[in-house]
Amino acid sequence: MKIGVVFPQTEMKPDPIAIRDYAQTVEGLGFSHMHAYDHVLGANPERPGGWTGPYTYQHSFFEPFVLFSYLAGLTHNIEFDTGILILPQRQTALVAKQAATLDVLSNGRTRLGVGNGWNALEYTALGENFHNRGKRIEEQIALLRLLWTQPLVTFQGRWHNILDVGINPLPVQRPIPIWFGGTDDKVLSRMARIGDGWMVNIRSLEQVRPKLDLLNQYLDEAGRSKASFGLEPRLNMSLVGPDGWTRFIDECTAIGATYLTVNTMGCGYETTLTHINALEQFSRVVGLS
Repeated sequence: MKIGVVFPQTEMKPDPIAIRDYAQTVEGLGFSHMHAYDHVLGANPERPGGWTGPYTYQHSFFEPFVLFSYLAGLTHNIEFDTGILILPQRQTALVAKQAATLDVLSNGRTRLGVGNGWNALEYTALGENFHNRGKRIEEQIALLRLLWTQPLVTFQGRWHNILDVGINPLPVQRPIPIWFGGTDDKVLSRMARIGDGWMVNIRSLEQVRPKLDLLNQYLDEAGRSKASFGLEPRLNMSLVGPDGWTRFIDECTAIGATYLTVNTMGCGYETTLTHINALEQFSRVVGLS
């Protein structure tokens, strides 16, 4: 099982040197991959009608393709994962180009986690339809895989009209792995049919198990092997202390996890160094390095 980290971007100051040091230290500690969340815009909580979302304009979000392209040249082995990219609010061909470029610059160290998102204001601002996002994401994924594997593509779908064009350079991985976030039954069914894995953002493994049973049912219905489908739970340090880290890893192994991602946000850490110190302790306790 590969163990990585969530880039603590909502608690990270816009300091390129600190971000470089964080990534290089995490890689040196033996972590295998790094997640970054995706939000393009944040809402004003004082806006008319109020606001109930978990993030506002005061939370920092580094654009993941730009962030990872910067870090690709400063690291050697760590994998870069969007966890998750809100795919339906973005142009599909542009995402294909951005992800392919990152894959080339990182020499194949890219994994694309995708999801539908929840922020209708972002969709409106980016000119995309919030209400048909679930249907569109399936067509987007089919098109992404074509653009990543063929020099020229002709594709006519419900929402895309691609006429004998292609991206260059193509990615190192052909295609780049596509994982899903989300827990809705429709999302689980969709990922079982067309995804490569599940990025699980659920607070406890007890809550994961019934969803995993349903996912396995959908995999069976799709004629897919469980062994060919990845599973990535998340260890939130704000919920699991040092005395529970090894047990959490063992439980993840028992349910068939192929990846595990450690999240240091929400613990009250106020500097990049305190996030790093927490990961150094985790690395020692579980024997990463």
